Amino acid sequence: MSSPVRTLIGFATAAVVLFAVAPAVLSDFRLGLLAKFLCFAIVAVGIGLAWGRGGMLTLGQGVFFGLGAYIMAMHLQLADAARLKQDVPEFMQIAGISELPSYWQPFASGPVTILAIAVLPALIAALLGFGVFKRRVKGAYFAILSQALTAALAVLLTGQQTIGGFTGLSDFRAFFGFRLDDPVNRRMLFFIAAAALLLVVAIARQLMRSRYGELLVAVRDQEERVRFLGYDPANIKIVAYVVAAFFAGIAGALFTPIVGIISPADIGVVPSIVFLIGVAIGGRTTLLGPVLGAIGVAWAQTTLSEHFPSGWTYLQGLLFIVVVGFVPAGLAGLGPLARGAVGRIRRPAGTDAAATDSPAPAEAEDLPAETAVEAR
Repeated sequence: MSSPVRTLIGFATAAVVLFAVAPAVLSDFRLGLLAKFLCFAIVAVGIGLAWGRGGMLTLGQGVFFGLGAYIMAMHLQLADAARLKQDVPEFMQIAGISELPSYWQPFASGPVTILAIAVLPALIAALLGFGVFKRRVKGAYFAILSQALTAALAVLLTGQQTIGGFTGLSDFRAFFGFRLDDPVNRRMLFFIAAAALLLVVAIARQLMRSRYGELLVAVRDQEERVRFLGYDPANIKIVAYVVAAFFAGIAGALFTPIVGIISPADIGVVPSIVFLIGVAIGGRTTLLGPVLGAIGVAWAQTTLSEHFPSGWTYLQGLLFIVVVGFVPAGLAGLGPLARGAVGRIRRPAGTDAAATDSPAPAEAEDLPAETAVEAR
């Protein structure tokens, strides 16, 4: 079966599961939880591209997730205030703020809000990436810097009463004219999140299988070799970082109406690390591993914390250690390991071990750095 046919079958199966099976078997509450998990999966796809393929340990995706989430929250608050014929949202009235801050005013427009969600996180990522990667900052230094930015944003938001302070923004009544207390509209949000996830997975797959994807893997494995061949590794990294930020901003914008609240606690250091744990457990170098890992970790956190509220954190840490230490490829790598073990068991006696154990020809995207750049 050819690769395009397998891809179409995979996307068709995912579409059937998300758009037909899940709404039929899950209650409205569980469907809402799954919609929330899909938002995390969208973030994970971007992390898989930047970290798994590009080698950039992005510990600060909460920044871009938070930008998209707060922009959407501000629009929803202004829409509710306009519907009630109020000058400022209700939380500002409670805090004694009688005049709408100037930076809120553009988000009264729906098109401007959508444009800002798509452009602002990507633009900030481009500026940050230009300043960091052009100076050849990488490895642990880049990870620490990205995490510090997330912590700084959470502290900044906590001290701003005009955007909700520590408690954040909540009590949204409608989403672009659709009432959020209507179960039909809640289900519509699930379908939007499912469609967005399939779209970002398709974009990530196209990038991974393109010549750019080969260059990204080459930069991860042998950056100096890529530079010697005439490419600028910084530009290649910036593109992956911007795409990951774009995905995170979209996920944050969908998270706000689905969950009904956004606060600094949702975008701080801990949520950013949880994003990363899901990607690592699922398999950071694969396409679907980050998606399945993010959904699985979020589902386990919600389910197991109901029964073991004080023990889930330890279990999560143990799972992360086991995967990193013994299954570096993540859960997505268990299949190839199992097939290899079965092949060795079934190997006929006297078969040349070297010939039997030789790896199959690799895809262009998995070639070592010395050949990936010249794969085509």
